[in-house]
Amino acid sequence: MKALLYRQSGGPEVLEYVDVADPVPDRRDVVIEVAATALNHLDIVQRNGWYHLPGFTFPHIAGMDVVGTVVEIGTEVTRVGVGDRVVIDPSLAGVSEGSSLAGMGDIYGVLGVIGGTVAGGYAERCLAPETHVQRIPDSVGWHQAVAFPSAWMTAHHALFATGGLQRGEAVMIHAAGSGVSTAAIQLARYAGATVLATAGTEAKCKQALAIGADHAAVNRDADIAGWAREVTGGEGVDMVFDHVGPALWEQSLLSLKHRGRLVNCGNTTGDSVTISSLGMLFHMGLQIRGSDAYRPEEFAPVWELYCGGGFHVPIDSVFALQDGAAAQAKMLKSDFFGKIVLEP
Repeated sequence: MKALLYRQSGGPEVLEYVDVADPVPDRRDVVIEVAATALNHLDIVQRNGWYHLPGFTFPHIAGMDVVGTVVEIGTEVTRVGVGDRVVIDPSLAGVSEGSSLAGMGDIYGVLGVIGGTVAGGYAERCLAPETHVQRIPDSVGWHQAVAFPSAWMTAHHALFATGGLQRGEAVMIHAAGSGVSTAAIQLARYAGATVLATAGTEAKCKQALAIGADHAAVNRDADIAGWAREVTGGEGVDMVFDHVGPALWEQSLLSLKHRGRLVNCGNTTGDSVTISSLGMLFHMGLQIRGSDAYRPEEFAPVWELYCGGGFHVPIDSVFALQDGAAAQAKMLKSDFFGKIVLEP
């Protein structure tokens, strides 16, 4: 089969579109013919060598969000059959014995990730444990399905399992054009929260409003905290949903109301932040919560909600697999809104 892989860290030039061996399923694995895979920031971070997940090795085939048709199954597979359209849960927590990907489920250690530490969807075929695939309803297209796994599971876990978002609360969501934030905007609105979105351009702010944000503001060189208090009647927001990190960290803390919580699930602008006032932190009772990996049992219920919830999935653009370098360049420039998709 064809795959887009890299054997060393570097720029887009290290990506190679080459022939590799087809994956071979163990008795509880399935092989899917990839219909689409979606880009994530981790694809670029790991390729550049800025950060590697524990357990990462070369050569690497990226692609955590994968959908396709089952073309081969192991001898003990019963949950799905050849010909089924499926979406893959990329987190390898809870993989049962009998899968070649079992034993990498330490959530706080070496957590295996399809497309993150083992071969993913930047290929014509992809292997997954049978426990980690869900059927795609006939009413759900490939692009809608491929937008789901990483973005929607990360957003749902951060908002609700970690953040405890409640109906009637106000939440500020940064980087509104990213896949995880477009998911968070819609999930928060669905849950009955007031959604404040921030983005780098007016155009992205308008798009955020179109998918469900109640308020939106450009976050470049702006007083986001002042804006947040203005639209919340001087109180501030109950929660900030953040995967940006340093660039908006101080503004995020200043945007919180008393006993508000900052929920972080990423570090796209760096890994070090400063809290300029511990007095504010304890006087206001502010909370900083790191959102860890979602659990295996969360995937199916959120997938069911997603399929039946009437959500809108912004697909920014679609590239051929061999043009993955151009797709990653587009993501790196933040020149997108929603998900960028590759098709073999």
